[in-house]
Formats: sequence, structure tokens, C-alpha cells
Amino acid sequence: MAAYTLPEGFTDFDMFAFGTALLVGGLLGFFLNVISIMSYLRVKEMRTPSNFFVFNLALADLSLNINGLVAAYASYLRYWPFGVEGCNYHGFQGMVSILASISFLAAIAWDRYHQYCTRQKLFWSTTMTMCGLIWVLSIFWAAIPLMGWGVFDFEPMKTCCTLDYTKGDRDYVTYMLSLVVLYLLLPCYTMWSCYDAIYRHFKKIHHYRFNTSVPLRVLLTCWGPYVVMCVYACFSNAKLVSPKLRMVLPVLAKTNPIWNALLYTFGNEFYRGGVWNFLTGQKIVEPVLKKSK
Repeated sequence: MAAYTLPEGFTDFDMFAFGTALLVGGLLGFFLNVISIMSYLRVKEMRTPSNFFVFNLALADLSLNINGLVAAYASYLRYWPFGVEGCNYHGFQGMVSILASISFLAAIAWDRYHQYCTRQKLFWSTTMTMCGLIWVLSIFWAAIPLMGWGVFDFEPMKTCCTLDYTKGDRDYVTYMLSLVVLYLLLPCYTMWSCYDAIYRHFKKIHHYRFNTSVPLRVLLTCWGPYVVMCVYACFSNAKLVSPKLRMVLPVLAKTNPIWNALLYTFGNEFYRGGVWNFLTGQKIVEPVLKKSK
């Protein structure tokens, strides 16, 4: 076996435990999101503009699952085997996945608002334009650290890479605060306002089709603690936080694709019928929206 040095603050058991958590979460999310993607591709009735948002969310989350599985593999090895270039690519690919995933959550909330409240028809041209912009902007913002505004480096366990929050310099602070505004506060406000309007609509017609508070709560539960730590690093030394805690937070965040699949694929009345059709061959029964008086 190749010699390796354990990172400071971690034992062999810690490496195994974190690797197992990443492996289980990655495989479960991978399986659920592959079902979502294959259902959309194989079931013709699924191919609607609204469902295309969910399909793209599954693609982004699947990419994040792969990112986590690579980290799990390195954790079992006890070292990062892909070199500095591999670290940069791993950080970039993970960042694209995260930014795209959160953006598509906001896009789905916006679309649901129109589905339930305004009944405005969503055209393919609008959907394709929005999805294209989301991917292009996600790639652009994720590539910025490769150009020198911020930098990708290892997480405390040295088996996965992300934005280096330990520097706390001006580049990190300005880049991180920009991301927080554009890719957390703005999407969260969009989700809150849209789902609040949907809730009021459901209350008016006395028919609640889903729990409108869950999507935003899931996003904040998974990503909120990690973002808080990153913002904390803008104003204080992040190394004062325990290395194990600094690893628990990204592992928690990487469970978000699992919850997204359960909420937006299997819990979506306009999508789960296609999943059932894909898995069993039984035809989709389209839900009928109840008109407001």
C-alpha cells in the first residue's frame, strides 16, 4: 500500500467515515437523478417546458453526485491522487453543479408560480433561453477562481477541492459575497416570494397540492450552514473552526441532490407520473389544476 500522511485532525476512522458518508449520499443521489433524467428522455409525454427545468436540475445534481463520489474514492485512498490540475477541475466542476442547481430551484419556483397562480403558458423559447443562461452564468462564475479571483484548494481532509475559504483576503471576500448575493439571497427571495404566492392561492381555493414551505427549508438546511461558515471566513480566521466540523458542513450540503430528487422528481405531480411510466410502463395520468374563483 502506498504511504500517505493523514491530514491534521483526522484519524483513519474519520477518513473512512467521511468517505462512506460521501459514497452513500453520492450513490443514492446518483441513482435517483438518473431515474429522473431517463424518465424525461424515454417518456415522450414528459417533454414539456416546465419539466425541462426539473430535467436540468437533475443534470446539475447528478454532476454534484459525481463530484462527491470522486471525493469518496479519494477518502478511501487517504490522499488526493489527481494532482493540482485535478483539484482545480474538481473544484470548478463542483462549483458549476452547485450554482446551476440552486439557480434551477429558483427557476422551478418561478415556473410553479405561473402554473398555479397566473396560468400563463410557458413556451419552449423561454425555457431554453433561461436554461442556457443559467448554465452559461454558472460556468462563468465557477471559472472565475481559475482566473485569479479566488482560488480552488483542498478541503481540510485533503481528498476533495472547493473554493479556498481559509485565505480570507480581498479576492476571496469580494468573490464570496458576490456569490452569496447572486446565488443564495436572490434565489431564496425568488423561491420565498413565489411559494408564498402559491400558498395564498392554495388557501384561497382550499386545496393544498403540496407543502409550499418545504423547498426553501430544504435548500437552507443543506446549504445554509456551509454558506454561514464561508461568510464567517470573510471576517475571521476559518481555521479556528474544527477541521471535522468544516468537513461535516460540505458533506451535509452534498445531500441536497437527494432531497431535490425526492421533492422535484418523485414529489412533483407533473413529473412523478412520467417516472412511474418509465419504471412500470403504466401510462401517465395528468393532474387537473383547480381554477380559482
